[in-house]
Amino acid sequence: MNGFWDFEFTGRVMPDLLSGLLVTIQATVLGYVIALALGLLIAVVRRAPFLGAIVHFLMEFIRTTPLVIQLVFVFALAPSTVSVFTIGVVVLGVHYAAYTAEVYRSGIEGVAKGQWEASKALSLPVSRTWGAIVLPQAIRKVIPALGNYLIAMFKDTPLLFAIGVVELLAMAQQVGSASFRYVEAFTMVGFLFLLVSIPSAIAIRRLEKRYAAV
Repeated sequence: MNGFWDFEFTGRVMPDLLSGLLVTIQATVLGYVIALALGLLIAVVRRAPFLGAIVHFLMEFIRTTPLVIQLVFVFALAPSTVSVFTIGVVVLGVHYAAYTAEVYRSGIEGVAKGQWEASKALSLPVSRTWGAIVLPQAIRKVIPALGNYLIAMFKDTPLLFAIGVVELLAMAQQVGSASFRYVEAFTMVGFLFLLVSIPSAIAIRRLEKRYAAV
């Protein structure tokens, strides 16, 4: 068993793998914040006649090109003073904003037409119509769907390896290259991903049940 799996070696490299996991979680959280904020902005802007068509084209382009290509492309164009971690977070956020924007859009379109008409009848400012009436209803409906993209982004962070971000997978690669023991390193990568993903998935399922009952 020790020839196939070295428990002493696994314990010794776990701190390195956990440091890679921390980078992965940081990239996911920061990228997700960008995706939520930018996606909401895109969903609102898309309702504008001319500008909306341009934004829609850009979002379709982002959704239909591979994330790894976007990472490498931006990395090649970015100034050398910008860290690879920053590039990875921004590209992750923008890529997933193209998806969260569609989620927000479905929520906005799900707001009853009468709500919009009532706002106009009361001569409410546009900012108040959106901030007090439309968005609270729209976002509440799409929280579970937005949560699913958090898990999807977490699982896509290994692609940051392509531009040199030392996240969990890259750290496992380094550990394996230095020790020629890849089984332990990559097995623990899968385990750590499960350790984070499964509780997140359970939490999202509970959100779905909670908001389905509202």
